[in-house]
Amino acid sequence: MPNGDVKRWPGQEALSRVGVPRSLLVLDTVLMGSLATWAVSDAYVSGHFDGLRVALPAVLLALGAFLVCAFQATTRRRQLPLSVGVLVALAAVGWAALTAGAVVMAAVLLIAGAAMAVERLPLWAGLLCAVPLANIFAIRIPEADGVGIAIIMAGILLGGYAFRLDAQARGAGFRLLAQERAAREAEAISAALAERARIAREIHDVLAHSLSAQLVHLEAARIRIERGPEGAFRDELLERVTAARGMARSGLAETRQALSALRGELTPVEEFLREIAAEEGADSVVTGERLSMSPEVSQAVRRVAQEALTNARKHAPGGRVRLLFSYERSGVKLEVRDSGPTVHRGELSESGSGYGLLGMRERAELLGGTLETGPEGAGFLVRLRVPV
Repeated sequence: MPNGDVKRWPGQEALSRVGVPRSLLVLDTVLMGSLATWAVSDAYVSGHFDGLRVALPAVLLALGAFLVCAFQATTRRRQLPLSVGVLVALAAVGWAALTAGAVVMAAVLLIAGAAMAVERLPLWAGLLCAVPLANIFAIRIPEADGVGIAIIMAGILLGGYAFRLDAQARGAGFRLLAQERAAREAEAISAALAERARIAREIHDVLAHSLSAQLVHLEAARIRIERGPEGAFRDELLERVTAARGMARSGLAETRQALSALRGELTPVEEFLREIAAEEGADSVVTGERLSMSPEVSQAVRRVAQEALTNARKHAPGGRVRLLFSYERSGVKLEVRDSGPTVHRGELSESGSGYGLLGMRERAELLGGTLETGPEGAGFLVRLRVPV
């Protein structure tokens, strides 16, 4: 056996009994209960405990059980001096039970202490503690000679060492299982990132390229219309082409933002909110200490802010728009409110599919958040709360 194994504590998994099947735990509990019942009943049957000594077996058993539990706790914390002290106290209780005539109880306590010492302590310390405990029991067996005492002590020590090997094997299996689970999770994350990268490439090659081409053609159309003869028709056509160009530019910006999210290259959300608020001519305020948030939460905040600002531009033209984003104790809050329209809305307010608010609410609920929308004074309020 390597010298390091003699000095080393058993693994933390072995000391904490992690990974023990529930059926085995139940069986251990039943076994301990049976031994305790046998020990107490044997003590009373022996006739040594009557009168003022009638409660002594129960007291000794309760004290021994407490010391066994204390030993398990101190070894889990790897406190060697304290663990040895608990074993000394357990040996004293076992000796007292043996002296008082509770032989079975003494056997249970002393054998359990010796086996646990080998199982749970560094092997050198476990053997130094287990030998005296086993010897206290063995030398009090009347029929045992020197060879018998040695055989009994060897059996107790080998039993404790078998428990030690079993616990270490179980701990190693638990660690291997945890490592395998972590490897599978890492593999799943890697596969998800690879799929995101593939989707990002597809979006870039198809949608982003298409929107860029539309922008070029719309810009060329705008220039040609501006050079044409003046008139109401030209002005109306120019207005529509300019609006289409703006929507194409906005769509391209959102597409690039989605690509950044898929690639994990998002800018901080507060910087993004300040930028889009400035583009829309809205006031922006960011408060609180920055919290770490998942890409899904960050993307939801961005999308809701974009949709709310777009709605404010369409339905409250000329009004003042204010964007407030705050980091709170358990999440983030976004508010976009406008003061209502101050100029004629025009045809732009009638555009859109009408599913903007529904999409924002669904996005919030998928993340465990809430979305509140509704009139506020002469204007409109959108309030998003999402946990992080």
